Amino acid sequence: MPPVPADWARHTPYSDPGSQAALLDVLEPTDRGTGAVVRNLIGHYRAEADQLSPQTQDEVNLRWVAEMLGRDQDRHGAAALTDPRPLASRLQGCCRDHTLLAVSILRQHGFPARSRVGFASYFVPGWHHDHVIVELHDGDRWRRVDPEVAPDSGMLPDPLDIPAGPDSPFLTAAEAFRAVRAGELDPESFGVAPGHPLHGEGFVLAELFWELAHRYGDELLLWDDWGAIPGPEEEMDAALLALLDEVAALLIAADAGDTDAETRLHSLYTSDDRLHPGETVRSFSPVGDGMAEVDLRR
Repeated sequence: MPPVPADWARHTPYSDPGSQAALLDVLEPTDRGTGAVVRNLIGHYRAEADQLSPQTQDEVNLRWVAEMLGRDQDRHGAAALTDPRPLASRLQGCCRDHTLLAVSILRQHGFPARSRVGFASYFVPGWHHDHVIVELHDGDRWRRVDPEVAPDSGMLPDPLDIPAGPDSPFLTAAEAFRAVRAGELDPESFGVAPGHPLHGEGFVLAELFWELAHRYGDELLLWDDWGAIPGPEEEMDAALLALLDEVAALLIAADAGDTDAETRLHSLYTSDDRLHPGETVRSFSPVGDGMAEVDLRR
């Protein structure tokens, strides 16, 4: 059966706080408060690199919330998650980690929440950064929240309620995929950052794999590789592009409330080995050397 909102209130292996659950139990699970907590715990490994220690760079590869919280507690002497952390002593991570921790807090309190992978146009004018944000169900609808952006930053009109759709400041990977395939958006404006080698049409097409995986609880790192994901210099063959065209269409339809599309999408993801990860992934860490094979079994 395809998931319904209540299913996204349950932890995945990645969001499960494990032995650190008590740290989340005492938090108030508001979208505003949750964002403040994750910004207090995590510094961005690229945007704030000059204020973070090179000795802790490996933290960007922490996959599970339980391990993230354990590392924080080891460093801060079992301090409450709301106790201020100097930036230099925060965990190193990225948008995936801000979002996963926020999702974990919300799920711990019974709120349906999931991570959405796509592209944000509100960091650098004219550029679409690959990005991950929270989508929570407030009882009436799925609402998009960027926990990495403070509400008073002025970066977004309201980072606690980001509009959806093709004109949104955040495009899902499926929306970006469709727009690039249709020639409506320039693929050269999509990527990790302006001037970064990871950008362009191939990057946009590959991002669809991460969006699909995160939707169904495989909240992997943004540099993990599995199934049919092509390498940076590889082109997708016609059969794979046709499959991803179908995936993108189903994702967009499911977001619009089409339950049949959600059913088909979930079935496709779980049954097609080209789309979902197995017991291992290939990881190309931005702070490591080359590729590492990672066993996902805990």
